[in-house]
Amino acid sequence: MSTSAIIMLIVAIVIVWGGLVGAIVHLRRHPERPEDDAAPAQPAA
Repeated sequence: MSTSAIIMLIVAIVIVWGGLVGAIVHLRRHPERPEDDAAPAQPAA
């Protein structure tokens, strides 16, 4: 494997795993609030 191929492999791994880590960190700091499907229905006017 050539040097440029190894560098590109490392760059691709950092992009993919870095995106995964970034997404996990973002979700831990800003968790999604569950949608409340059992909310009382508003009567039609």
